Amino acid sequence: MEIKTIGVVGAGNMGRQIALQCALSGFKVYCTDSMVPVLKSAESFAGQWLGDRVEKGKLQASVVEEIKKRLCFTDDLTVAAKDADLIIEAIIEILDAKRSLFRELDKICPPHTILATNSSYIVSSKIADATKRPDKVLNMHFFNPALVMKLVEVVKGPHVSAETVDTVMEVSRALGKSPTRVNKEIYGFICNRMFSAITREACSLLDLGIASIEDIDNAARNGLGHPMGPLQLLDMTGIDLEYFVTMERFQETRNPADRPSPSIVERYARGDYGRKTGNGFYHYGKK
Repeated sequence: MEIKTIGVVGAGNMGRQIALQCALSGFKVYCTDSMVPVLKSAESFAGQWLGDRVEKGKLQASVVEEIKKRLCFTDDLTVAAKDADLIIEAIIEILDAKRSLFRELDKICPPHTILATNSSYIVSSKIADATKRPDKVLNMHFFNPALVMKLVEVVKGPHVSAETVDTVMEVSRALGKSPTRVNKEIYGFICNRMFSAITREACSLLDLGIASIEDIDNAARNGLGHPMGPLQLLDMTGIDLEYFVTMERFQETRNPADRPSPSIVERYARGDYGRKTGNGFYHYGKK
C-alpha cells in the first residue's frame, strides 16, 4: 500500500514535530487539533523551525516553500482525515479520549486508511474495537523530540495485519527513522519499559531523601553514561504525561506500586509540568 497523505491529530509537542517531519520527508500532511491556540502555536513553531534552517544554511528557501505547501494546519478533523492514507494520533494519554477519536476517524477516513496511535503505553488492542478496521489499527510510537530521535516502535498487536505493520515500517524508514518491530503487545513496549524502571527508582530515591535532584541526574549521566538524567528527561517529556500514564496504569492494575510517585503528583498538582511550563524538577524561567 502506498502512503501519500498523512493526517496528524494533535498539534502539541509531539504532534507538531511528527507533522513537520512528515512534510520534510515529502508527504502531504494535515495537522489538526481541536484547540485553536495549540494549532496556531504549532504552525508558528513549524515556520520558525524552517526559517532557522534557512538562516543556518541547512535548507534552501525554495525547498522550504515546497515543504510549507505540503503542510496544512486545520481545526477541522474531517478536512484532515477524509483523504488520509495514514492517520497518526498524538493526543492526550487517556484511553477513553483515544477510543472516542478513533471511533470518529473510522467514520471519516476511507476504508484503506491506517489508524496509528503514537501512544507510548496504551496498546492498540484497547482501541481497535472502537473501529470497523481493527487490522489497520496499531501503535506507531515516536520519541521526543520527534524531529531528532531516530527510533519508531511499530507494535503488532494480535489484531493487526502483517500488511499494516510492513506499510508502517516502510513509512517510518521514508521519514528517515530507524523503526523497531515489536512482535507482541506489552506495557511500555521496549524503551519505555526500561526507562520506566529507571524513572521509578529515580523518583523513589528523591521521595526518600536519599539524594537531591541534581545528584540523582549526575549519577545517571556520569555513572551510567546517560546523555540526560531521568528527572531532567521527565521535564522534557512532560511531568503531566508521566502522571497520566502512571494513573492509567494504576487504575487498570490497582497495584499500589503502580501509583504515581509523590514527587510527580506534587508537581502535577502545582501545574509544574517541566520545560513547557517553565518549572518541573528544574526551573527554566519563562514558559
